[in-house]
Amino acid sequence: GVVCLLRSLLLDVVPSIRQTSALALGRLADYDVELAEAVVKAGILPQLIYSLPEENRYYKKTAAFVLRAIAKHSPQLAQAVIQCGALEMLVICLEDFDPGVKEGASWAFGYIARHSPELSQAVVDAGAVPLLVLCIQEPEIALKRIATSTLSDISKHSPELAQTVVDAGAIAHLAQMILNPDAKLKRQVLSALSQIAKHSVDLAELVVEAEIFPVVLTCLKDSDEYVKKNGATLIREIAKHTPELSQLIVNSGGVAAVIDCIGSCRGTVRLPGIMALGYVAAHSENLSMAVIVSKGIPPLCVCLMEEHEDHIKAAAAWALGQIGRHTAEHARHVAVANVLPTLLDIFVDTRSSEDLKMKASRFKALKSILQKCTYLPALEPLLHEAPPSIMKHIIGQFSKVLPHDSKARRLFVTTGGLKKVQEIKAEPGSLLQEYINTINNCYPEEIVR
Repeated sequence: GVVCLLRSLLLDVVPSIRQTSALALGRLADYDVELAEAVVKAGILPQLIYSLPEENRYYKKTAAFVLRAIAKHSPQLAQAVIQCGALEMLVICLEDFDPGVKEGASWAFGYIARHSPELSQAVVDAGAVPLLVLCIQEPEIALKRIATSTLSDISKHSPELAQTVVDAGAIAHLAQMILNPDAKLKRQVLSALSQIAKHSVDLAELVVEAEIFPVVLTCLKDSDEYVKKNGATLIREIAKHTPELSQLIVNSGGVAAVIDCIGSCRGTVRLPGIMALGYVAAHSENLSMAVIVSKGIPPLCVCLMEEHEDHIKAAAAWALGQIGRHTAEHARHVAVANVLPTLLDIFVDTRSSEDLKMKASRFKALKSILQKCTYLPALEPLLHEAPPSIMKHIIGQFSKVLPHDSKARRLFVTTGGLKKVQEIKAEPGSLLQEYINTINNCYPEEIVR
C-alpha cells in the first residue's frame, strides 16, 4: 500500500517531503508498466500537477520526472498524463528560468510525443514546439540534447507535424549544431533533421537549403558509431526523393563519403549507407554510374559476404540490383565484381530468410542484373548451379549474345556451356525452349549432338 501512503505525503507542509515523495513515486512508475498504472489509478497525477506553478524548481523537476516515467510505457499511459492537464503545466515548466526544469519538461514532452501522431499533435497544440526551439538555443548541452530529441520525436510521425517544427524555425538552429563537438547532441541533431527530411521532397529541400552539405559529411568520419549511422540516415532520407537531390549529394562528394563510411564500420551502422547508395543508383543511369566510378560496388559485395544479419545482406543485394539494372555496362561492372554467384548462393541457401531470398532472387537483384548482363564469362559459372527459375534469364542472355559473337560461341563450347544447355529439360513451346533453340541454331548440328 505504499503508493497511497506516498500520495498523502505529496500534501505535506514540508517542501522537501513533498519532493522526496514525488521522487519515490517517479522511481516506482519508471520501473515497469504495472507500477506506472498503479500510480495513475491511485489518482496521484491531478494532485501532483495541482500545486505545480507555486512549487520550487526541485519539485518541478521531480514532477516532470514522474510524468515522463508514466508516459514512457504506453500510449494509454501517455494519454492518462494528458487527460489530467499535464501538458499545460509542462509548458509552464518550459518557460521556467531554471535549465533543469526545462530539461525535465522537454523530456516528458518527448516521451508523450513519441508514441503516436495523435499524442504528438496534442503536444503541438499545447504550444510546446516554439518553446522547444528556444531550448535548443540555450547554452546548456543537456537541455539542447533533450529538446532536440523531443523535436525529432514530434517530427517523425507525419509531414504535417514535421512542418510544424519547421515553421517554428528549427532547421536553421539544428543545422548550426551539426559541428558541435558533443557526440550525443550530434546524434540527436542528425536524427531530427532525418525525421523532417524523410516525409516529402519539399521538407528534404528545406533541410538541404540550410547548407548541411558538405558539413554533414564530416559526421560520416566521426569516432561515434551512432553519429556515423545517423549522418548516413540523413543522406539516405534526402537521396530517396528525387534525382536532383541525389545529384546534389554526388556533387558535394557525398557518395564517396558514404562508401568510405560503409568500409570503416560493421553491422547495422552500415545499413543506412547501403540504402543511400541504392537510392542514388536507382534514380538514373548517370547517378548509378557515379556510384560505380566512386568504387561503390566492392564494399557492397563485402557487406553481402561478411554480414551475418539477413536484413543487411538484403539491403546490399537490393543496392547492387539498383546499380546493375540500367544498362549492359552497369550490369557488367556488377558482374565483374563476382556478385552474381554470391547472390545465387543466398537464393539457394535454405537458411536465408524469405525477405533476403526475395531481394536476392529472380524478383529483385539477380533478375534485374541478369536481364541487362551480356558479360558471358560472369554468367557461365551460374549455368551449373542455377535453379530453373533463374536459369531462363541466364539462357536468355546467352541467346541474345551468341548469334552475334563468334569468339563467345567458341568459348561456350570449350568451357562446357553448350553441353550444359543440352542437359536442361525445358517444356516444349516454353520461353526457355525458345532460348535453347536459338543457342543451338548458332552451331552445326554435329557439334550440338
